[in-house]
Amino acid sequence: MKRVLALLFLLWFLAPAFSFAADQSEIMQRIDAMTKELERLKQQMQEMQNKEAVKEERLSTVEKKAEESAKPSWLEIGGDYRARYDYLGGRVHDYTNASGVGVAGYDVTNGSLLTNRFGLNLKAKATEDVQVKARLLMYKVWGHSTTNNAAGTSGETNPVVDMFFSDRSGVFDGSYGHVPTDNILRVDQVYATWSNILDQPLWFSVGRRPSTGGIPTNLRQNTQKIGTAGVPGLLVDYAFDGATIGFAPDIDALPGSYVKLCYGKGFDSGFRSPSNSIKDVNMVGLNVVPIDKDNFHLEFQWNRAMDIFDNFPDSGVTTNLGNADWFGTTVTGKIGNLNLFLSAATSKSHPNNNLYNSQAGLLYDAGSKQSRSGYAFYLGGRYDISSTGTKIGAEYNQGSKYWFTFAPAADDMWTSKLGTKGNVYEIYLIQELNQKPVSKIGKAFFRLGYQYYTFKYTGSNGWVGEPKKISDLTTADTGFMRQQMAPVKSASDIYLTFDVLF
Repeated sequence: MKRVLALLFLLWFLAPAFSFAADQSEIMQRIDAMTKELERLKQQMQEMQNKEAVKEERLSTVEKKAEESAKPSWLEIGGDYRARYDYLGGRVHDYTNASGVGVAGYDVTNGSLLTNRFGLNLKAKATEDVQVKARLLMYKVWGHSTTNNAAGTSGETNPVVDMFFSDRSGVFDGSYGHVPTDNILRVDQVYATWSNILDQPLWFSVGRRPSTGGIPTNLRQNTQKIGTAGVPGLLVDYAFDGATIGFAPDIDALPGSYVKLCYGKGFDSGFRSPSNSIKDVNMVGLNVVPIDKDNFHLEFQWNRAMDIFDNFPDSGVTTNLGNADWFGTTVTGKIGNLNLFLSAATSKSHPNNNLYNSQAGLLYDAGSKQSRSGYAFYLGGRYDISSTGTKIGAEYNQGSKYWFTFAPAADDMWTSKLGTKGNVYEIYLIQELNQKPVSKIGKAFFRLGYQYYTFKYTGSNGWVGEPKKISDLTTADTGFMRQQMAPVKSASDIYLTFDVLF
């Protein structure tokens, strides 16, 4: 009995141990299973992380490419095309020509002058601070491809070149591409600019300058102002070869201010020799812009031309007539949708004793040498209707008897209106097409305009000889009252253009 009781007690005592051993084995199995599950989950997590890393790398590559594509390219290409129609009409006053023949007044018209103009703009960045800009131009009359032959001469004639005004008596360096000639695409501008010199707001630019279409003439052209490289249209509108050095200080009270010193060469006389005493024609200028903002621009300009030629280059320069100075100011502003401008200038001649054809000097006739002062002003405005893309403009300019400027590349058919010794009125309407632009400056528009000239004195856009009052001319004039060119006393131009900028 005692043995049975001892055995029972021993079994009772060992029972928890057997139970614990069984539980421990089960727990170990579960731990082992959980460990394997954790390893599997860890492997899956690692695979997911690897996939995410690859995905992030791809996204980073795509974003980088997108960012790079959004940055400006080293090369930008743009341009413009214009189709234009002009109806030209004018009245020539009675006069006596250079041969002493009296000519009764007559009307002149061209009722269907059609032209094509194409421009190609290039901008290339060579280094971080050096770039080159170029503009190529082609401008021709429909059905004509001619150069310098004047109307009324033998051989092919240019319907735009005439014997009324000096700046339209031929086509020459500085006006090619701006006066209709032929279908050759010529280099109108090409210049290199080095900016941020010595890490300062200083720049240097050299080449064939962007010295045409300056403010405020860009308003009626419906184009942006050229910027720091441009010059006021009242003083210069000519494709000069030259150089500029400029400085643009950061002054809070004078936003956008800059100053630049300019040099241009108008004529190279070639080798000096006993048979060639003609000097080069040079021009220097100082341009000061105290303020340049979107809604207000103030500009001052001084120019000096030295050893002015008696004839345009490529047309037979025979002597130098003297020097001249110009002083001018231009103010443009914007009030809401109304653009306003005022430009005024004076000219001062400093003639020498040289004469053209032994008869005429710089603004004087033989035997009457004298320094002369002239003036001109140019004002106008344009109202923009944003909702319809319509722009309505009006302009007026006036020049005195002795006013002369250097603007033979101006965008006018009769003659540069800003060189007129008299008055010019112009109105125009611009209608832009409601089209979404694809290119950077893309737009297309029609422009309908009307110009009316009243000439008070002879010699508009010329500087050779004493200007004569047109109303005093007769068919029996003698001496210096005789005219080399037919004196137009009034002229009009109705024009329509279709312009595409890209």
